[in-house]
Amino acid sequence: MRTMPISSSTTTSGRLLALLSMLQVRRDWPGPQLAQRLGVSERTVRRDVDRLRELGYLIRAVKGPDGGYQLDAGSQVPPLLFDEEQAIALVVALRIAVGAGAGIEEAAVRALATVRQVLPSRLRHRVDTLEITAVESTGRGGDPQVDIELLLAVSSAIRACEELRFDYRSPGREDGQAQQPRRVQPHHLVIRAGRWYLVGWSAEREDWRIHRVDRMALRVPNGPRFTPRQVPGGDVVTFLSARFKGSDSVNAWPCQGEVVLGLPVTEVAPFAGDGVAEAVGPTRTRLTTGSWSWASLAARLARFDAEIEVVGPPPLREAFTELARRAARAGGTT
Repeated sequence: MRTMPISSSTTTSGRLLALLSMLQVRRDWPGPQLAQRLGVSERTVRRDVDRLRELGYLIRAVKGPDGGYQLDAGSQVPPLLFDEEQAIALVVALRIAVGAGAGIEEAAVRALATVRQVLPSRLRHRVDTLEITAVESTGRGGDPQVDIELLLAVSSAIRACEELRFDYRSPGREDGQAQQPRRVQPHHLVIRAGRWYLVGWSAEREDWRIHRVDRMALRVPNGPRFTPRQVPGGDVVTFLSARFKGSDSVNAWPCQGEVVLGLPVTEVAPFAGDGVAEAVGPTRTRLTTGSWSWASLAARLARFDAEIEVVGPPPLREAFTELARRAARAGGTT
């Protein structure tokens, strides 16, 4: 056998990471094949496997003609020395990243599979209940926090198809005011603009309902099992976006208008939201956007603090006229 040179600590660490990565890709590796891939002797492979075992990875020796190794889930959360709360937080972040539309979806899927594979079965079962849809990845500072145990409980009910019973803190209602617990068949747990929402079917009202999770206080036990159904249109992202625009099925604002702003597109686009900003010159931008009402759309456009040319429709021009009257009265000029 060819004598192998003694590796530096940096080389050894890199080789351990390469070995671990290979073991995570497939269920088992013959020892000679691992040695060939890593460019070391089979004896070095055995030593590296022992080092990984000391770090907490459960690597079983596979018996057979070729021999080999297989990576299993360990009895503890292995390196990078995550505790259980950190491991759950990592899984939540990776699941959000998978649907965040930031160009890292494929890497997030691979990372999620890597983390899940080495979790102990007890913890792996808990994180497997997490079913999350990311609608928008950008949150707002100061949003209320949601307890991870609440997210796990809601996700578990979604996976088990069990009805949820919970008290709900509605806006404007005092905490001490009595109210009947809500009963909802949970279908989707969604994060949108930094806030968590439960999308569920209310059998009592025979309609879909959206609840802020941070306002929910679950009651136990859960209710009876139910048969899942599809949200209108079959896509929870489109459905939720439509509901926030005041529609049950159409993902579009009820009032949409087009204007030309006296600003370069670089100053308009970052604040256009879901609108479309197009340059029509070095200092002019065409913006097509919408809102709940014509008055709110006019006010939204006025915040750009620039000259505005209304392209249409006529109700938007009328809204600007009324907004000007209100501004004049507020300023005491009429």
